[in-house]
Amino acid sequence: MKEVLAFLRDLEQNNNREWFHAHKERYLFVQKKWNAFCEELIREIGAYDPDIAQLTLRDCTYRIYRDTRFSQDKSPYKTHFGAFLAKGGKKSMHAGYYFHVGTGTSGSYPQAHMLAAGNYCYESAVVKILREDISYGWQEFSEEILARIPSDFRVDMEGALKRVPRDYPADAPYADWMRLKNYCLLADADDDFILQPHLAQRVAERFRSTKPFLDYINRAVDYVREEQ
Repeated sequence: MKEVLAFLRDLEQNNNREWFHAHKERYLFVQKKWNAFCEELIREIGAYDPDIAQLTLRDCTYRIYRDTRFSQDKSPYKTHFGAFLAKGGKKSMHAGYYFHVGTGTSGSYPQAHMLAAGNYCYESAVVKILREDISYGWQEFSEEILARIPSDFRVDMEGALKRVPRDYPADAPYADWMRLKNYCLLADADDDFILQPHLAQRVAERFRSTKPFLDYINRAVDYVREEQ
């Protein structure tokens, strides 16, 4: 990953088409390294999650070119590489495992390296079911799922409602979960984690404890799909 990080940091300083085209061969070299890592990550996570084992690179990876049509930032290229391993592929709207290597030049997205388990933009019917399931089955959810997830993962509260929906008590132990519209767990990674050997195995091992959480969410996603 050393070459990947070096390329992303240089791209961050030279995010224009002229520089990119002049370094296209270098990009193709690091893209090949990233793709090889992603194929290995699919195998490693697929060893304990059969929904992932059947995925391909195309199901999980993204183009480096940014869609700038609706953005004030007209930089043409992303300065990170990401892979989203989810049941049915990255466009399925299932919860999954996301690994992201940025430039490491700041502690926030998109520069920060990160691991995420979950997804964003769930259908409202999925959110409704998850709120009901978590509130009615809080003890099981907290003891059988959340308690097994290491403390280095945290709940992503970005985009959460400011208040607990009126159907749920504001002082309940699960109150913050009722505020969520996105169900996602985040964990940080630093350069040392990225650059040590056997990265795919180590990322897969960190994700292992989040599989029951993803299964819990995807149960709701699948139920809504079946009812449509």
